[in-house]
Amino acid sequence: MAKISSVTHQIQSLRERYHRASAGKESLIALIAETEVAEQVYDSNAIENSTLSLDETEKILRQIDLDRYINEREIFEAKNLARVVSYIHLRAGERELDLDTVLLLHKMLISNIRDDIAGRFREAGEYVRVANHIAPAPQEVLGLMRDMLTEYRATAHESIVRRIARLHLTFENVHPFVDGNGRIGRIINNYLLIREGHVPINIKFVDRAKYYDAFREFDAKGATGIMEEIVAKALTNSYHKRLAYLEGKQITTLAEYAKTHGLSHSNCINKAHRQSIEAFLEKGVWKIGAPLEKIQ
Repeated sequence: MAKISSVTHQIQSLRERYHRASAGKESLIALIAETEVAEQVYDSNAIENSTLSLDETEKILRQIDLDRYINEREIFEAKNLARVVSYIHLRAGERELDLDTVLLLHKMLISNIRDDIAGRFREAGEYVRVANHIAPAPQEVLGLMRDMLTEYRATAHESIVRRIARLHLTFENVHPFVDGNGRIGRIINNYLLIREGHVPINIKFVDRAKYYDAFREFDAKGATGIMEEIVAKALTNSYHKRLAYLEGKQITTLAEYAKTHGLSHSNCINKAHRQSIEAFLEKGVWKIGAPLEKIQ
């Protein structure tokens, strides 16, 4: 993508366009959010090494029998996360994110999986490690979580991309829970985005390697650049998708669009990855809303 400063301007423009296009279309917005639940659940769980495919995730959420044995934990991980994703779409606008809300979201996520740790931060003796990173001691968690939220609120003048990236990296660095930190961290991102009038994002499983690079960069240098790129790409992708529907465009695959307009498919894909065209990734397929100006 372009430099974050220019992307910030692009996101603000997309946000304004989205709010104009969404007027009176609440039912369509709700429908888009509903259709995204399975994909968000699949990607977030896959990042945490779930074996479920997107198709299997959709079947679990629709209560359709699967073709293979799935352990009970993975079934609850899918169902619980779907419930949390749907919950924040309804409730994020009603309540500021505070520690009680974070604990509630965690309880919803981990119930029936680890009831002994659901809805509480790590306690004495509960240390966790992620790769080579050893999270702060349990007695430090509460203070660090309060500091994280305070810093987020104090930087309201900064780019939403930078604020979400820094908060997410900080949250995962603290790793306040015994289990479920990654999924809850990504849920918190969307809770805050929705509260601030933005659209939710989905960090894709296909971006997992770069996502992990972002944590390594933060651990080593305290830098947020890679995560900012990930958040910015996910946010523009989400806006492009919603605008394609809300502005009544004909949605087609990018491959078909390139063929129809006599364009290089590989060039279009490169532009889509940089989000320099209004393409969006949906269920692993690049799509675009037409008609658009011809891509040069």
